[in-house]
Amino acid sequence: MTVDKQKLEREFFRMLNRIVEPAVRMGFGSPRFVPSGLIVLETKGFKSGLLRRTPLAATRLQGHVFISTARGEKSLWVKNLRQQPSVTYHLAGKPRNADAIVISSGNIEHRPDDLPVAIARIIDFLVPYTHAGWAFAVLSPQQD
Repeated sequence: MTVDKQKLEREFFRMLNRIVEPAVRMGFGSPRFVPSGLIVLETKGFKSGLLRRTPLAATRLQGHVFISTARGEKSLWVKNLRQQPSVTYHLAGKPRNADAIVISSGNIEHRPDDLPVAIARIIDFLVPYTHAGWAFAVLSPQQD
């Protein structure tokens, strides 16, 4: 992809996020009755250190939230989570604190030992898809 196409793609997603993000943060499209829907992920920019909000499709399972991107390493939220895995996300109009487990390029980062068995198995299942360019993250609730 040329630099111009990358810049155009980045600007498209920025414009889309500016429109969608406020509604999703208030709870529109959140996973409620079905396990999948939309969340807003808040990260700290890996270069700027500024707050970044990104609406993403998500699936809830046993108190954890799975997010993914076919853009893999090109997605800035993936890079942001690598630098700072402690994040906030908005689900059903409420902010929630989580620790992110990043799964990309065949690696699993920040994986705790006490994950539920089903979550650990799903993470292992996702790793081969990262070789095709996908990236995933699991948002695990922070212990108070």
